Amino acid sequence: MNYKSFPESLWSDIKTALDLELAAGEKPPVAVFDADGTLWDTDLGENFFKWQIANRVLKNLPENPWEHYRQWKENGDPRPAYLWLAQVNHGHTLEEVQAWAEMAVASIEPLPIFEEQKKLIDLLQSRGVDVFIVTASVKWAVEPGARRLGLSNHQVLGVKTAIEAGLVSTQQDGAMTYRQGKMEALLEATGGRKPFLSSGNSPGDSYLLAAATRIPLAVSAAKSDHELFASEEKLRQEATANAWKIHRF
Repeated sequence: MNYKSFPESLWSDIKTALDLELAAGEKPPVAVFDADGTLWDTDLGENFFKWQIANRVLKNLPENPWEHYRQWKENGDPRPAYLWLAQVNHGHTLEEVQAWAEMAVASIEPLPIFEEQKKLIDLLQSRGVDVFIVTASVKWAVEPGARRLGLSNHQVLGVKTAIEAGLVSTQQDGAMTYRQGKMEALLEATGGRKPFLSSGNSPGDSYLLAAATRIPLAVSAAKSDHELFASEEKLRQEATANAWKIHRF
């Protein structure tokens, strides 16, 4: 699918902001991106769980596990459902789970990456910016997508559980990277440095965009009949009210 490029005016604003940020301080600037719907036109977290169900790699799942997750996610606070997608991996080694995640992403290649975001990440990293992905999806599910953007696993901040005796446990590890929890995780990773550039596609990313010191960028791509359209439209309206940058792919 062909996605719309950033206008030259946006590229100009980004490059000017980057020059100013580099000139302003001694520490490397920080940039942060949401993952699903922001960097690629799919949901790697949910794709991973679907792959696990289809390939029967997990034991002790409830009947109709996909419907169980979706109902839990959509009825009230979704955070327990997001954490559960990490917890279902308990008893397996981290290496095994990460290998599954790679196979899950490989199963939907070519990954529908927004090429303008990849160009932006390439530019930022070439200039010494510390780039992070902060996602409400399971960290391990998103890592393969990050690697396809030239990022490493440690640059992905997401939902995860503790590793105990080499095995994934059910104990939450770190901040729940949802809404304000995204900023908590980012500030912990950066030693308190706020992002000069933030990009997201849903109201769950508002905290990231509001924290951007120079370039808050709201993006969207969902069609009007897609379940994400209303969510992306809500962020667009917030972005308009706050004079944030807006781009529709």
